[in-house]
Amino acid sequence: MNAEEVAHYLQNHPEFFEEHAELMSRLVIPHPHGGRAISITERQMLTLRDKNRQLEDKMRELLQFGEENDAISEKMHRLGVAVIAGATFGAVLHTLNFHLRDDFAVPHFALRLWNRPAGTDDLPEFADVAEELQAFAETLGQPYCGSTSGFGTAAWFGEGAAHVRSQALIALRNGGGTIGMIALGSEDAQRFYAGMGTIYLERLGEMASAALARVLR
Repeated sequence: MNAEEVAHYLQNHPEFFEEHAELMSRLVIPHPHGGRAISITERQMLTLRDKNRQLEDKMRELLQFGEENDAISEKMHRLGVAVIAGATFGAVLHTLNFHLRDDFAVPHFALRLWNRPAGTDDLPEFADVAEELQAFAETLGQPYCGSTSGFGTAAWFGEGAAHVRSQALIALRNGGGTIGMIALGSEDAQRFYAGMGTIYLERLGEMASAALARVLR
């Protein structure tokens, strides 16, 4: 019998070690980390300890993720309360900029809105946006995260555009229609990357959409 056949036999005949109990005390195998030979029983204990350590590491990792999510949720709550309190477009814009920079450490924030109310011609937030980019925003089922190349949104960041290495694009919607887009920029190429979780970015978009729709009526 080869090794695979032996392993298959033992898996299918667990009564083997019951019928040959004395064999367990006589068998010795190499220590997993080198050195002396040990009994099968001791080897099982070492395996269990390794599994316990792996479970403990996984538990610590899950606890860390939980703590990080709690911290982000608290920041989102503060942002939500602040944008609700904003009574004007300028106040809402300042609130978004302040919280994203100070609470979320996002150094570059830009906003574009498609419809231009009277008296806003000089505001960059109402500057013309290419039809292709507006059409792209319409297709966003969830925020885009990745490179800035190919979108033309890097210019929205003004003097900081040359330093932005990754971005998140969040469509703003009201009543089912797209009214604009938020761009978040980072100088870290891995800050916003394809495939990352976007639940908090989606919530940011919903909060900003509701607040902006209210103050721009």
